[in-house]
Amino acid sequence: MTLTPVQEVGTEPAKQPRGAPRGRKKKQESGSSIDRQRRKLLIPFVGPAFLFYTILFIVPSIGAFWISLHKWSGSGPMKFVGLKNYSQVFRDDLFLTSFGNTLLLLFVVGIAIFVIAFGLSLVLRDMMGKKIARSVIFFPHLINALVFGVLAGFIFNPGGLVNKLLEPLGVTDPPKWLAADNLFPLIMVTMVATTTGYFTTILMAGVDRIPPYFYEDCALAGATPFQRLRYVILPLTWDVFGTCAVLWTISSIKIFEIIWVFGGSSGAGLPPTQTWTTAVYTYVTAFSGQSTPAYGAATASAIISLALISVLVIILRRAMRRDAVEF
Repeated sequence: MTLTPVQEVGTEPAKQPRGAPRGRKKKQESGSSIDRQRRKLLIPFVGPAFLFYTILFIVPSIGAFWISLHKWSGSGPMKFVGLKNYSQVFRDDLFLTSFGNTLLLLFVVGIAIFVIAFGLSLVLRDMMGKKIARSVIFFPHLINALVFGVLAGFIFNPGGLVNKLLEPLGVTDPPKWLAADNLFPLIMVTMVATTTGYFTTILMAGVDRIPPYFYEDCALAGATPFQRLRYVILPLTWDVFGTCAVLWTISSIKIFEIIWVFGGSSGAGLPPTQTWTTAVYTYVTAFSGQSTPAYGAATASAIISLALISVLVIILRRAMRRDAVEF
């Protein structure tokens, strides 16, 4: 038997070069067929969600921006004023106070919440009965802000529970907790107490997903608790921190109920201006505290809050961006 140069004993005959392009062509046709099927499924699956999002968010946002360019009391003709409402809002001292209080809630309360929540998630990681402890910690988040407002009137009023507990300690002249100057720090403490459990639950889920052999390797390597925290726990839960930061940013800028209820518990018709946030400012401008509602100015402040949320979320996402750690 005569062997050709490309064929050896025990080997398959060489394939013809013409077969390769034909195979690639079939592969390309198969890939394009799959792409066509995906495009056909895009409209029935994504279309309703996009339509729903457009009706409930995009269209109202465009309408709100259009209202913010007008002077309008909610009924009757609208008078176009351009960006005058935005200029009026930025020159209003009450808005600047509200904006500053919103930033205090965002950063000061946020830092306190995450420090306490992360510490609790580490303490409860190896604790017996951690599911029960998690439920107890999460419970305050389930209580409505109205309930806390009613409780504040009983606990912090001059004859309330807190002052009764201070009497045996010799405090004869306790501070007026519900006074205007003391109300906002009290609200901040309450926000920490009611929100920490929610973020503790999320961070515990991130800590619990770390495989145990990471901790065993740290013990074998003689790593200190700080080194284990820095090189193992934080990198593996960084994505959870990023999600929590975005959630808190959105929540803090929308805080309204607890401010309003605590202000009512202090005995005033409206919350003291020292406690206002941008959400409270928007509501009061639109519906309360004046004979003629200013929907244009209120909508302008709401648009500013929306822009603030968007900018802060983008900054947070970029600041907390890092390579994902797979395990």
